[in-house]
Amino acid sequence: MSKKILIEICVESLDAAIIAETTGADRIELCSDLVEGGVTPSAGIIKRVVEKLKIPVNVLIRPRGGDFCYSDSEFNVMKEDVEIAKSIGASGVVLGILNNDGTVDKARMQTLTVLSKPMNVTFHRAFDMTRDPFEALETLIELGADRILTSGQESTAQKGTGLIKKLIDKAAGRIIIMPGGGINEFNAKQIIAECSVQEIHSSAVEKIASRMIYRNEKSFMGKNSFTSEYEIRTTSAKKIKSLIEAIA
Repeated sequence: MSKKILIEICVESLDAAIIAETTGADRIELCSDLVEGGVTPSAGIIKRVVEKLKIPVNVLIRPRGGDFCYSDSEFNVMKEDVEIAKSIGASGVVLGILNNDGTVDKARMQTLTVLSKPMNVTFHRAFDMTRDPFEALETLIELGADRILTSGQESTAQKGTGLIKKLIDKAAGRIIIMPGGGINEFNAKQIIAECSVQEIHSSAVEKIASRMIYRNEKSFMGKNSFTSEYEIRTTSAKKIKSLIEAIA
């Protein structure tokens, strides 16, 4: 690659954040519960990660899983979480709110964007649920968002490269379009080449075995019979290294 591509790694814990930084990530998105697509991490995790890392830390602001059409109480929680992330020293926030017709909730996004400053603002993959991506693009540029995280409204960024490229062309440098969704060491180079992106987003997740010796396999703590309480998701140093090597 002729230019340095910024690599953002999505992490769920302090240990994972440290792995990401020491392995070569340029920025992290900090969240909890990636199985749910990510929700807002605790203030304690945010504080510890911001204290320990030298690279920028962007914090996911998402009060629950599911859709992105929020109640008044959920919106108030989001405002509080933005304030908390800012007070702790996060570099940015990652958020998104939609109206029930599939458009960006302009009024609420404006409130959160203004509240977030001087942190940077990423509009997350709620973008992939909008009815008209080009309309949403212009709205977010008008609101002053710094970037859009998108899979090109497909299940993966690799499948969505056509739309991602069109969005980058349409944005014309007014906002960063960052592909995310299934990006790994096997497809990153292709996605970068086809879309001419500046940044990519990857989770680089691996499962590791629990340290528990005694195990009760009959009980489930919110999971189901297809998953295990004794598997832990974390960030893979090997996958990050392979990703960096693949796009070098």
